[in-house]
Amino acid sequence: MTNTPAVGPVLEPWPDVRRIAVLRGGGLGDLLFAVPAIQSLKAAYPDAELVLLGTRMHAELFADRPSPIHQVLQLPPARGVHEPKGKPFDEAEQREFFDSVGPVDLAVQVHGGGRWSNPFVQRLKPRYTVGSRTEDAVELDRWVPFRYYQHEVVRALEVVGLAGAAPVALEPSVTVREQDLVAAEEHLFGLPRPLVVVHPSATDPRRRWPAEKFAEVIAAVVADGAGVAVIGSPDEQELVDRVTALSRKRVGDASEQVRPMTSLSMSALCGVLASCGVFVGNDSGPRHLARAVGAPAVGIYWMGNVINAGPLGRWQDRVLISWTTNCPVCGVDVTREDLPRCEHDDSFVASVEVDAVLKETRELLAHRRVRAGEHAQRAGHGQQ
Repeated sequence: MTNTPAVGPVLEPWPDVRRIAVLRGGGLGDLLFAVPAIQSLKAAYPDAELVLLGTRMHAELFADRPSPIHQVLQLPPARGVHEPKGKPFDEAEQREFFDSVGPVDLAVQVHGGGRWSNPFVQRLKPRYTVGSRTEDAVELDRWVPFRYYQHEVVRALEVVGLAGAAPVALEPSVTVREQDLVAAEEHLFGLPRPLVVVHPSATDPRRRWPAEKFAEVIAAVVADGAGVAVIGSPDEQELVDRVTALSRKRVGDASEQVRPMTSLSMSALCGVLASCGVFVGNDSGPRHLARAVGAPAVGIYWMGNVINAGPLGRWQDRVLISWTTNCPVCGVDVTREDLPRCEHDDSFVASVEVDAVLKETRELLAHRRVRAGEHAQRAGHGQQ
């Protein structure tokens, strides 16, 4: 054990580790929360090959992008690990996957409490295993007790600490390439700057701020002279179109300053986010990616998600919090992790005020302009 600043104990690294497999399925944000832990593993085992067991989206993000990850192997459908819509679990497909992974010295499970994911990594037949564990999950060689209310980045760092990896980063970061910016410009051409990127969706509908409130913020920043990109996946087309229509109705002749974007490649998405003056959205994958590529962000959060997924700083991060404790429909206590989720999808964050979001958005845009001016001034002095 070392005296290095860490989350929990940093144990001795395992010997002769040449290949590490990290299990992290889920969405874009889920992966990004694991990035500091992955960077820490690479620092602790610099000569090891690091393989991510993830999704097609994860593979698209890291394709030809500098990172500690050598390879992304796409997960087969597997209960509790990877459950894509419309794809049944196929034991033969899973066996083929495990056969294709190859030898693994260290398997790192940062995919939840381990009920399904711990047996999954054990099927890799690794020499060493580490991860988190609920009371009903099988034990790994080294494990951290899983409790829902823990920040996901911190949880992953605590897990890899047991593998001997001290933290080298506390927040996710993703390298932006020139080709990302070029891909983005095809979608951004003609939009005025500063650019505000808005993502009105979230995987869990309860995390979504009302479309009408997003439209009010958009109308206000358009009146200030900004261009707005309303982004989303193809599955989010209906919501993106609704927010765009509501916004354009409010801005009248400036409607061309609001542009919907639902067909961005992963490269273009990174470029669009890196190009913006500020991101505004819910607790979602695009919000976390925006911060990972360096964009200031205003996030609208339910209080429980601030614990799990809230940003740590406030220089370029602003958080507006809803303190909802009960389902708006049935009244069940939504703070208790021992209760099953009720059937209702009504927003937990509707109480967040438009004026509060707009204030933080304008402040971050102003800070961005000041920093850009200072940078230009320094560059000018350097040329004299």
